Amino acid sequence: MEKKKKKISRRGKRYSPAEKERILKESESLGVAEAARTNGCTGWTIYMWRKKKKLAEERDKLMPSVKKQEERGNPGKLETSERDIAILSMWQKHPGLGPSQIKNQLRREVGLKTSISTVRLVMEEHGYVLPKVKQKEHTGKYESVRPRHMYHLDFYHFHVHRLKQCVLFILDDYSRFISGWTMVAGETADSVIKTFEETVARYGKPEIIMSDGGSAFHSWKGVGRFTRLLEEYGVDHWVTREAAVNGKVEALNSSFQKELIRRVEFADRDDALRQIGSWVRHYNFQRTHQALGGLLVPGDRFMGCVEETLRRIEEGQGGNPLDIVSPQNRALELFRVISEGGTPKVYLMGQKILG
Repeated sequence: MEKKKKKISRRGKRYSPAEKERILKESESLGVAEAARTNGCTGWTIYMWRKKKKLAEERDKLMPSVKKQEERGNPGKLETSERDIAILSMWQKHPGLGPSQIKNQLRREVGLKTSISTVRLVMEEHGYVLPKVKQKEHTGKYESVRPRHMYHLDFYHFHVHRLKQCVLFILDDYSRFISGWTMVAGETADSVIKTFEETVARYGKPEIIMSDGGSAFHSWKGVGRFTRLLEEYGVDHWVTREAAVNGKVEALNSSFQKELIRRVEFADRDDALRQIGSWVRHYNFQRTHQALGGLLVPGDRFMGCVEETLRRIEEGQGGNPLDIVSPQNRALELFRVISEGGTPKVYLMGQKILG
């Protein structure tokens, strides 16, 4: 009689931070092999946890050194060992980024100035492998000159435990800001219309929409529902026949795949929604973008605070567009006195009270 094959889960056991800490302590007293056997994990897993814990401790030790350098008036200058720790810590924090982006994140977040070659050398010494990039000819070159001039729309497909999911991104061409997104089971006009209307309600309507010829966006016979909606809003619809023409949102999909999809195994659909939302916030407000000069994040351009952000970075303060545009940090003119034709006029909170 043929024996039934034992099912092996595709996903390994998940351990909480408290469980990891307990197992690490046991490995110090009992040894790695015994701790792995009693807790149902592998020795390699324990060694990996040890390495991550050591990097986190080194990163925590680094922060006071950065503050001391800033107090001495020398921000951005660290000893070689401290510099290497800073590079590795930032790489651990942003594992999907390459040397150039890690360099820019260091400059923006901790005020550390270093060269791309130095960052690449340190990363390569610790296992970084330069990816092979396929060059594609980009046709239909264009560049918006202001936020909300053109939005790109596209779907990205992936699976959560064999269940197909589709993420729709709405990307601002000028700033690379993700102004809207949703995750659905399939490409439908309903999901596109709902997400687009929510984006318009939050940030305002664009002048142009660019998408591919997918059935959720466009109908080659007659007029599609999304096209009719754009006509009501007075928005032009550009339909591309080649992926390269809609290349900016294709680049976004590539970053999304590299930085999240390939690195995280979602527990379920709700977990995917939470982690994608977190990644979108990180992309908009923390992740530096090469197409924006290297030091800026999409939120800087979209919210119109580029000059203030660059000033803060130069002064070693770091930059966060959400802090800059926060009402708590804005200057409000409460009282104003002017003279027009020799007549004094007094304004209180924008209302004229005299003259």
